[in-house]
Amino acid sequence: MNARSVRGAVAVAASLCALVALAACTVRPDTGAQDVSGAPAQARNLKVGWSTTSLTTAWMSQTLTTLQGDVDRLRAAGKVGSFQAFDAGDDITRQIEQIRAMIRQTYDVILVDAGSPTALDPVLAEAVAAGITVVAFDSLPTSPVVLKVGTDQWAWGTMLADWLVDALGGRGDIIAMTGPAATAGGDERWAGAAAVFARHPGIRVVETVHSPNSVTPAARAFASAYAEHPDVRGVFTSGGTLSAAALRTLTEEGGRLVPVAGENYNGFLKLWRSKQAEGFSALATAQPAYLSVIALEAAVAQREGVKVPAAIDVPLPRITDDNLAGYAEPGAPDDLYPVDALPQAGIDRLIGRAPHS
Repeated sequence: MNARSVRGAVAVAASLCALVALAACTVRPDTGAQDVSGAPAQARNLKVGWSTTSLTTAWMSQTLTTLQGDVDRLRAAGKVGSFQAFDAGDDITRQIEQIRAMIRQTYDVILVDAGSPTALDPVLAEAVAAGITVVAFDSLPTSPVVLKVGTDQWAWGTMLADWLVDALGGRGDIIAMTGPAATAGGDERWAGAAAVFARHPGIRVVETVHSPNSVTPAARAFASAYAEHPDVRGVFTSGGTLSAAALRTLTEEGGRLVPVAGENYNGFLKLWRSKQAEGFSALATAQPAYLSVIALEAAVAQREGVKVPAAIDVPLPRITDDNLAGYAEPGAPDDLYPVDALPQAGIDRLIGRAPHS
């Protein structure tokens, strides 16, 4: 197995290393967050648990692989003694019970990918009160007493929408694919994009498509919308499987390969690359699996007495026509999310171990 496979289809490190070079690595002020950098405790043989909504998706599986790699490194250094991931099976009540069990079992660190922005707040407060270092990443709770590691979902939407507006010269009908209705990340991404489109009266969203984040049903949903609006000039998508579904449909329908704004789902990246010679253009970003690593590193740093920022905003990767070859994995399965590795120096700056340049 080569190094890329070991990292769970992590693409060659190039563009993000430059991105993380460090003007881009910013800490977002969070006026609702308390200073949770507690009293120093020796980071030796820490008992670490990860509470997540589900481990069944490809992104979660890749995240676990990425996180396990850092656990192994920290275990070899004597800082982590044990690690266990807890799968709540998309059941909020079960996730609360699992966190409460970790409190009873005196875990030192709890990492959380929250199934609800509010429902976990009380039990997370219990954990912090019990002296546990709690770090949330990816899907974040509203709790002001936990450390938070995430990307700016509004900025995600605005980045893709700005590019699409430019690609269309500020005029044209588009279809928007926003995934399942009423999901925090998807809604925030779409809100950012919608704000951009609202500033450009020449852009008209002719249909907003809700569908599962799965290629086959998303392709059916997009095909229905495309049949009603065959003259659209662009597509906005808030997730990678949606991006793949839209581009696959455009390809199979034999119509114009209009620009698509999307995410780093490998099935999309591979198809995008195969259509570049036909003039197809796209932009993608990512919710990096290494958010989990930053979360664990932040927890360990806090246990060592580092004043870790309460809210860490991780830069969004930018996958373009020019750097696509460094991300798309032709020999890998579709359901992977290739992204550059984040250098340790970048992690240290984000979590407060090293000064920002």
